Amino acid sequence: MLKRFFLAVAITATVQAFCQEQPAKPAVSVAEAKAKADAEQEKKATDWVASLNLNDAEKENRLTKVVATHLKAVRDWHNEHPFSTVPAGINPVTGNPLTELDRQLIADSAMPATVHQNLMSGLQKDLDKNQVAAILDKYTIGKVAFTMKGYRAIVPNITEKEEATLLGFMEQAREQAVDYKSMKEISAIFEIYKTKSEQYLNANGRNWREMYNNYTAVLKAQKAAGKK
Repeated sequence: MLKRFFLAVAITATVQAFCQEQPAKPAVSVAEAKAKADAEQEKKATDWVASLNLNDAEKENRLTKVVATHLKAVRDWHNEHPFSTVPAGINPVTGNPLTELDRQLIADSAMPATVHQNLMSGLQKDLDKNQVAAILDKYTIGKVAFTMKGYRAIVPNITEKEEATLLGFMEQAREQAVDYKSMKEISAIFEIYKTKSEQYLNANGRNWREMYNNYTAVLKAQKAAGKK
């Protein structure tokens, strides 16, 4: 018993000595953390603008500042307005309880409109329509092109009018989605416009559910054939 007591004392002393010998890790200040986060957003903005190959340093500097300012504003608003700032309730359309994602979307959608306006006016000042779209695609990881590829595969003999209408919806989704921080939120914004696209097709002689089911049936058949 006494031997166990001395062993415990020895272990405790060793642990205490070890802890005392270890240098304390310097605490990261709020200012340092923000500076690091700002640098990450500035690098992202720099890379996005550089991808346009403008070969104009002044223009690139202006655009980088515009994009970085927007990225920081979106991040700060999101971080300062968590979903918990929106009371729990129901979705007035479905009657279902609001999810955390629903509440975060509501909180983030209250960001001042000037944040978005400053981004778009800053981009449009120095870029043409296609170049602006290229920057917005960086925010949304190319969801417009990806979704349109799906529509072309699902809708048989898609007409020019149908394609133009669906593209218009996706472009609206893209511009709106850039004001949201997380990819879950960005995807949720696109889902709103996907629903509008499906409603448009249904209202104009198409049957979205039937087309989608036919498309997935073909994919399953091709997959099964490939295994054989």
